[in-house]
Amino acid sequence: MQTPYYLIDKSRLLPNMEKTAWLREASGAKSLLALKCFATWGVFDFMSQYMDGSTSSSLFEVKLGAEKFGGETHAYSVAWADHEIDEVMQVSDKVIFNTAAQLRRFETQSAGHKRGLRVNPGISTSEFDLADPARPFSRLGEHDPKDIEPVADMVSGFMFHNNCENADFERFDAMLGQIEARFGHLIRRMDWISLGGGIHFTGEGYPLERFAERLKRFAGENDVQVYLEPGEAAITGSTTLEVTVLDTLYNGKNLAIVDSSVEAHMLDLLIYRESGKMREAGDQLWQICGKSCLAGDIFGEFRFDRTLQPGDRLSIEDAGGYTMVKKNWFNGVQMPAIAIRELDGTERLVRGFGYEDFRAALS
Repeated sequence: MQTPYYLIDKSRLLPNMEKTAWLREASGAKSLLALKCFATWGVFDFMSQYMDGSTSSSLFEVKLGAEKFGGETHAYSVAWADHEIDEVMQVSDKVIFNTAAQLRRFETQSAGHKRGLRVNPGISTSEFDLADPARPFSRLGEHDPKDIEPVADMVSGFMFHNNCENADFERFDAMLGQIEARFGHLIRRMDWISLGGGIHFTGEGYPLERFAERLKRFAGENDVQVYLEPGEAAITGSTTLEVTVLDTLYNGKNLAIVDSSVEAHMLDLLIYRESGKMREAGDQLWQICGKSCLAGDIFGEFRFDRTLQPGDRLSIEDAGGYTMVKKNWFNGVQMPAIAIRELDGTERLVRGFGYEDFRAALS
């Protein structure tokens, strides 16, 4: 296949799914795919065998989850618009409001529907202010029990989403204890509690059995159904961005320009000032650069056992989360196609993009 393209490898996706399914059996917690991280529905039929449904951040994600993933469809948005709410009710199993004000505003439209409220516990694991839901003056959820108490009878559950790339079980455990201490009297009035995403329970060495026990204990002591909303945890390590070297040069460093763009195809690397990942070998250090005109369009520096040449194929690892959902047409750079490697090793192209798609995105 012509590069660039995202390659989703089901054999690398499968271990994440198996851990997710095991966790459901061991803890009783249900798992909903967070579409804000990964919404490539070409593998939803595969993932839905191991997960309970999907959760969203917008009307369009709600509709996609209901149409393509199935199972339970949870509808959350930072703010629902008047013209959206009726359609949200039609395609969701639960609707979660960000504030008590929105809950009251749409009380009539959502009557008879299972409703939830986002609660901001004021603590998080985020190392980035940009992504910290508990940052000062955060708009993400109600934070004061006194403001939640008057509307508690209008909802059947709460959503807490305060973890971010948290691979530390002890930290998760401690924060959940803080949540119970502050909001326990309200939690015990609910039927269900979502603990959100950002918990890296599929990671290598994560104490999955202890995690399952903690979730089961939380559910039992509070008499609630627990939900998790894995995004990265569901698809981590499953996908690569396949690229080709177009040119090389030396300007104090070995530079290789590839037929892709960080800003257009792996935007989170720029946003959070992180490097891409690549399997390395050898002692030749090369900076892998994108082809857009942005000076800082750089995937990172990696070691190779050879001198790179035009035509060489490279694989950027762990390119599934927050990539395809954020890809854009900056500079008109060729949008990566999407391909799937089946469990038997065969690869198939599921979606390509061309000039017509670029033109259609504009007016």
